[in-house]
Amino acid sequence: MFQYLFADSIWVRIFAAFFSSLAVALLCGEKLIAFLHHHQAKGQPIREDGPQSHLLTKKGTPTMGGLLIIGAAILSMLLWSDLANKWVWISIAVLVVYGFVGFADDYVKVTKQTANAMSAKMKLFLQFTTALIAVGVITYETPTESQYVLNIPYFKNLALNLAWFYIPFAMVVIVGASNAVNLTDGLDGLASGLLVASFLFFMIVAYLCGSDLSSYFDIRAIPTASEIAIVSAAVIGGCLGFLWFNASPAKVFMGDTGSLALGALLGTVAVMVKQEIMLAVVGGIFVLEAVSVMIQVFWFRRTGKRFFKMAPIHHHFEQLGWPETRVVIRFWIVGAILLVVGLTALHLK
Repeated sequence: MFQYLFADSIWVRIFAAFFSSLAVALLCGEKLIAFLHHHQAKGQPIREDGPQSHLLTKKGTPTMGGLLIIGAAILSMLLWSDLANKWVWISIAVLVVYGFVGFADDYVKVTKQTANAMSAKMKLFLQFTTALIAVGVITYETPTESQYVLNIPYFKNLALNLAWFYIPFAMVVIVGASNAVNLTDGLDGLASGLLVASFLFFMIVAYLCGSDLSSYFDIRAIPTASEIAIVSAAVIGGCLGFLWFNASPAKVFMGDTGSLALGALLGTVAVMVKQEIMLAVVGGIFVLEAVSVMIQVFWFRRTGKRFFKMAPIHHHFEQLGWPETRVVIRFWIVGAILLVVGLTALHLK
């Protein structure tokens, strides 16, 4: 809508997208929470084998709060993005489809009060199918010389041409990011705060890729990527608005609705700007959370004992006696450090 009024002012639209999304989230948050409370009498089911404090402090808290972020972000994208850009529509589609998968999972959880909802096979099938379509469109719209390239950060002009192997690799990036964020969403404000840092990095990278400044940095020029800076700004605004209500003690949880969708979009954006490896750097906490679960499962199957006191690893620190807020703030600090580490890769030529 308004994007045509400021077509040549990308930073104006970036800030407008951020503030629009933030305002919508803040204005609609209380009403959505009240609606979710009304339709979720018992709230999100809490793990019986988890930290015992959660059974007391989190019981009855509604889930599906990710709808607030998704709704605010998409509305802002429609207002301020160039709707002729196919990557904007891919971003919206990823949010909607993965959000639907998470919503279906959350719906079963709250209606049947069970932690086991949609089968893992069905969830992965829907995730990989959507990722395949997204990667196909992204690759087609990427400049020919960069279509199947994997950039190696911190080394000038170093890249690998994966040829057709790039397609399944990129799919794994998207699905992996989706599930890693989902695993991280276990403490009040943890996932939303870390998502802000990660999307901030990719907002900057997308702006550089799509502008003339790419020639001054050791970064690939991708003209269509500039609109992804607006997509990222919209998500950042939505996440901060949601964090207002999700900060400890949380009034609402993000749920699979938000974590699966936002994680998938984070992976999608990384593929768009050809910074898949940097996703593992700036999103290092997400990687750590996912790896901790894999280690826990492998070790338990091999020895019958737990490697961590509890997985994902944020619960391990809780079991060590750390208060929830201490775990969250320290993980945020690490996330901020990783953001700075990621930005150092954007060195001048």
